[in-house]
Amino acid sequence: MSTPTIDDTATPHSAALDAAESGAVELVTITLRIRRFNPEEHPDAVWVDYQLTVDPKERVLDAINKVKWEQDGTLTYRRSCAHGVCGSDAMRINGKNRLACKTLIKDVNPEKPITIEPIKGLTVLKDLVVDMDPFFQAYRDVMPFLITTGNAPTRERIQSEEDVKRFEDTTKCILCAACTTSCPVFWNDGQYFGPAAIVNAHRFIFDSRDEGAEQRLEILNDREGVWRCRTTFNCTDACPRGIEVTKAIQEVKRALVTRRY
Repeated sequence: MSTPTIDDTATPHSAALDAAESGAVELVTITLRIRRFNPEEHPDAVWVDYQLTVDPKERVLDAINKVKWEQDGTLTYRRSCAHGVCGSDAMRINGKNRLACKTLIKDVNPEKPITIEPIKGLTVLKDLVVDMDPFFQAYRDVMPFLITTGNAPTRERIQSEEDVKRFEDTTKCILCAACTTSCPVFWNDGQYFGPAAIVNAHRFIFDSRDEGAEQRLEILNDREGVWRCRTTFNCTDACPRGIEVTKAIQEVKRALVTRRY
């Protein structure tokens, strides 16, 4: 039996395929333009450029880590899980709120300097780290937990699929603050609850097992509650979890008017 042969000229390899088969990675040189702030050294923030060579399929967080580990150990930022679950590395990348661990370098135009700065509307403590206390206080104020009366149940509280779907979208919040700090109202009004707090109130207001909806609605009926929302959709665009934030806020407004939830 003759040995079969393969005609290499029939389907010529592309350069990209050759590189993939050989395990080669096409690296690029990028510039990270990071807004630095250290109140112990200077009262004003400054922009500092860092050049590094990276794989464009890496994440922005990977590039920031390289800056800290290889070029400037004083760079300060938050990170934890690095998989888009903890929400701790929310920052403004090229002018938009994003999670650094979910943003690929190739998707933020690596041919130009990639600007990185802290999220807006919260006091900057150092570099990319902001004071999250006001954000979490607003979250606590809307009572983000199940409120029931009577004795503790002896079995789980069963819900239908329809009941769960009513609030399922807003259970995805990871408290990264990307939505709240993309809101122009929040930037200019330090008392506004902000989208994230309202989203977490929505999650329980529309939960059929909960009995605290009226209390939460009264809290959000305050002048700094849902009525401050101007429906710009910035929050929805910024959410890394794809939550329909603006829709949730409108549903809370409707519940306040109709008292139906």
